[in-house]
Amino acid sequence: MAYRVTLIPGDGIGPEVVEATRRVLEATGVAFQWDLARAGAEVMEKYGTPLPDSVLESIRKNRVALKGPVTTPVGTGFRSVNVALRKGLDLYACVRPCKTYPGVPSFYKDVDIVVIRENTEDLYAGIEFAQGTPEAAKLIKLIEEKGNAVRADSGISLKVISETGSRRIVRFAFEYARAYQRKKITAISKANILKFSDGLFLEVAREVAGEYPDIEFEERLVDNMTMQLVRNPQQFDVIVAPNLYGDILSDLCAGLVGGLGVAPGANVGDEIAVFEPTHGSAPKYAGQNKVNPMAMMLSGVMMLRHLGETGAADRLERAVAAVIAEGKQVTYDMKRDNTQAAGTSEVAEAVMEKLGG
Repeated sequence: MAYRVTLIPGDGIGPEVVEATRRVLEATGVAFQWDLARAGAEVMEKYGTPLPDSVLESIRKNRVALKGPVTTPVGTGFRSVNVALRKGLDLYACVRPCKTYPGVPSFYKDVDIVVIRENTEDLYAGIEFAQGTPEAAKLIKLIEEKGNAVRADSGISLKVISETGSRRIVRFAFEYARAYQRKKITAISKANILKFSDGLFLEVAREVAGEYPDIEFEERLVDNMTMQLVRNPQQFDVIVAPNLYGDILSDLCAGLVGGLGVAPGANVGDEIAVFEPTHGSAPKYAGQNKVNPMAMMLSGVMMLRHLGETGAADRLERAVAAVIAEGKQVTYDMKRDNTQAAGTSEVAEAVMEKLGG
């Protein structure tokens, strides 16, 4: 049986790392039927949107997608395609494993953390009011009536945390921990200051934790958490956090294990899962056969496990780990010496060779 999977190359370096990953996935012996779908800055001119409806339709039909990075303009232009996918498909859980592999240049050893981030709420809900607009003025007036001073020239973003959203992401984290034999959940908030939003998240986390007596539960304030991760990351196992904190902490954890080049990810809902690396599209490196495809490949490992192909997933992860450990056929960011770095396609060939062995 062939698994039908939506394949989204993305833009920038996306097509290169996706092609490398497609090759190694097929080399595992698992059969795929790829449903090619285009999204990102490069389709804007043709479709008038970076996320055509056909892409969402394909993912809804197949329920599994492998997606390359997509460029998001900073400060101007269209909103993030990733955010639109998460909201449009209700992919409420972002799962980002951060694991050290022997041979990766890093100051840390034996780190194995999974960051589970709520994906649809918080400031990323995108509820904003521009400086000087009538809507912003009304909100400023309302805020001042509550006794809080706000400058008249403020832009305003709303932080939205619901009980429903908090409960399902925390429950997802505990179910993930059980499924993958994890021992501890750490819930992140700034509930000492944001008592009605982060406070709600933490209250719900405590309630849900009571339903899982077999898994240790602790809570940390986000600022303290950043320090603890840098000092002693080995003490953490699964981290569950609201959207913004989860985004920041997952990049921090990626830095602990060697960088975004080895940081895979998934966006998961009740029925649909989209697998993609944590890193961005790096358009300045596009077409140079230079960038590290391992985060994309490890996202493919996650996809195989999601499909129930555990044996193939383990073999592919071991192959990637073996290439890293040898340190010969790796890209420039993974080099520990002055020997010539491999290109994106050469890394794929090295991983495929390990699979064949």
